[in-house]
Amino acid sequence: MSSTADTVEREKNLQGIGCSRKRKEDPRFIQGKGNYVDDIKMPGMLFADMVRSPHAHARIKSINKEKALALPGVHAVITAEDLKPLNLHWMPTLAGDVQAVLADEKVVFQQQEVALVVADDRYIAADATELVEVEYEELPPIVDPHKAMDPDAPIIREDLVGKMEGAHSKRLHDNHIFTWEVGQKDETDRVFETAEVTVKQEMTYQRVHPSPLETCGCVASFDKIKGTLTVYITSQAPHVVRTVVSQLSGIPESKVRIISPDIGGGFGNKVGVYPGYVATIVASIVLGRPVKWVEDRIEHLSTTAFARDYHMTGELAADKDGRIKALRVNVLADHGAFDACADPSKFPAGLFHICTGSYDIPTAYARVDGVYTNKAPGGVAYRCSFRVTEAVYLIERMVDVLAQKLNIDKAEIRFRNFIKPEQFPYTSAFGWEYDSGNYHAALKKVLEAVDYEGLRKEQAEKRARGELMGIGIVTFTEIVGAGPSKTCDILGIGMFDSCEIRVHPTGSALARMGTITQGQGHQTTYAQIIASELGIPSEDIQIEEGDTDTAPYGLGTYGSRTTPVGGAATAKAARKIRAKARKIAAHLLEVSEDDLEWDVDRFRVKGSPDQAKTMKEIAWAAYNNVPEGMEPGLEAVEYYDPPNFTYPFGAYVCVVDIDKYTGVTKIRRFYALDDCGTRINPMIIDGQIHGGLTEGFAVAMGQELIYDEGGNILGNSFMDYFLPTAVETPHWETDYTVTPSPHHPLGAKGVAESPHVGSIPTFTAAVVDAFAHLGVTHMNMPHNAFNVWKKIHELGLDKRS
Repeated sequence: MSSTADTVEREKNLQGIGCSRKRKEDPRFIQGKGNYVDDIKMPGMLFADMVRSPHAHARIKSINKEKALALPGVHAVITAEDLKPLNLHWMPTLAGDVQAVLADEKVVFQQQEVALVVADDRYIAADATELVEVEYEELPPIVDPHKAMDPDAPIIREDLVGKMEGAHSKRLHDNHIFTWEVGQKDETDRVFETAEVTVKQEMTYQRVHPSPLETCGCVASFDKIKGTLTVYITSQAPHVVRTVVSQLSGIPESKVRIISPDIGGGFGNKVGVYPGYVATIVASIVLGRPVKWVEDRIEHLSTTAFARDYHMTGELAADKDGRIKALRVNVLADHGAFDACADPSKFPAGLFHICTGSYDIPTAYARVDGVYTNKAPGGVAYRCSFRVTEAVYLIERMVDVLAQKLNIDKAEIRFRNFIKPEQFPYTSAFGWEYDSGNYHAALKKVLEAVDYEGLRKEQAEKRARGELMGIGIVTFTEIVGAGPSKTCDILGIGMFDSCEIRVHPTGSALARMGTITQGQGHQTTYAQIIASELGIPSEDIQIEEGDTDTAPYGLGTYGSRTTPVGGAATAKAARKIRAKARKIAAHLLEVSEDDLEWDVDRFRVKGSPDQAKTMKEIAWAAYNNVPEGMEPGLEAVEYYDPPNFTYPFGAYVCVVDIDKYTGVTKIRRFYALDDCGTRINPMIIDGQIHGGLTEGFAVAMGQELIYDEGGNILGNSFMDYFLPTAVETPHWETDYTVTPSPHHPLGAKGVAESPHVGSIPTFTAAVVDAFAHLGVTHMNMPHNAFNVWKKIHELGLDKRS
């Protein structure tokens, strides 16, 4: 073998797995040289804007286009009536429902798309939208999901009246979407009947919005001569969009090209297909010219996919020592006017049944009912994996409620109920097979780091003085890497992912993926994986994503799929190439393959360290000197269908101080430990954790999309919707343990969404803990100053002596 110093130097040159190398993407972004959808310019391009409904629920009596069409520069005004001959006035959703592309006879949420105006520039298009005259007959709206199935509730979806067989279950009411049950109901009920201790808590996870910096948009260009359609689009899943567009338009999929260029953030918001995309594509086909549509911020917050809006009731049964015996959950899910949730087809409530969390709970049952309301549709996994955030929030709040009832320390009750390391792989009461974990070690490390005993002592002293200090603890397990095709699909397509690698004669490489980056650093981390597997410096490896004409078919990026699925495909494709390279090296060195060993960036002859062939030498030989009967070249494609999900986990602690006269909450300390298995790039991991924690802070402490009783959406601009800046964002302390996944080729689990999932209940736990000594068990988010002050005032704590 080579000397240690030589090996270290060559590994350093590769900048592979474990190296905190700087992101390859950053120079062009920092210089403002990114290429986003709104940067796309084409000859003869037209611009589109939407006419939107001012009402949440109304019948459309008439639409008059004459004044808009008379405006110089206007080329078309498209309505549902224009789309009907093409059978494009409705489109399928990812959840098995259908959604109006443009409002068909009535509108069912405020700001719904009514007509598309196409003009020479976006200013003329915007002016023309004001000239389209729509006569409405207002109908009573329903915005409270608890009233959606009342006998006298207004019917929202008249197209479904009498259709009581839904996509996932029988429908119980015209405003009912599905009932989804999982677990052992009868057994769970029996445990509750005989339990020594039971607790119950209602909680609402408010409607929020991912709000990426770049809004949604597309540029569609139909070539009438070739019959080809090219669409530049803000999509986290371009191949799926291509399939859907082909099915909707009737254009062969081979003639549809979807390109996702740089995307300014996604967070789940850019997974689905929006009416604006479809209408813009139709406009290009009809007019024979490229058409661009990019929404503004108010449109984006008002109409693109929201997140959460889960109304949950959790119950725990336990013995008097706090050991949990059963979990029972009932959820009312507000899906808005169309069921456009982005979930695997078999799971209408996503992966919510991960709600047993990090705990060894023997029996559990969960029921989720989805309902329609006069709100915007959506229900995406805002920086989480398909409703995992709601699941983690529920179990962590319930464990705190149980600890409070039994007067057991909140850290101690977790230690008593954790799944033990020797129990892995562990099958939960809901059937999930957790791959690996060491929850005890993670929590112990965090408690020692923050001096938990000292914090509790300080809190007792402050309480004696009438001051409000809270300590929140959360230990969460996420389920990511969707997913195994046996469990997960979208519209019947299994949720595998792909990688194609080509090594050039001079030893550099090009890799194309079925995923698509939205800021996660794919160009850097994928290159690092290939560098470690093939011995090619990561700087010499180029990564391409987002073009369906060049990338192999993949299911895109969301739900922390990049490392668990895309990264696995990359490693396995690289290993195919290395296996072929081994044969070529044996041929060049005139030895048996069994006589060779891999050494960082080369194959060596065992026992003869001077006899070796580097990967660069092998790459050159692959194109001019291969063994007889072997194809030239070094290329491989891998479609990776994971055998299981991966289960990253973490332990978080938050310390808050609350001003009892104003309700202002100061995040004094936030300590986050994550375990994502093998760490590809520690610096990028820290960046992703900081981003996830910041978004979690936003959700817990301020974000909410509110509707009044008339269905009017409130706070749909950055004047009112909370996006924290560097001024408001707390200081984050990060830590880690490493528990590799046994079934992943690299042992990696994924991390980018874990901090969002784990931080939100941690903030709530800290705020509630500040009042726990006064009997408060739960407070709904957001924990802004006004909401916190209301609790203070209710308790009479704001009275001055």
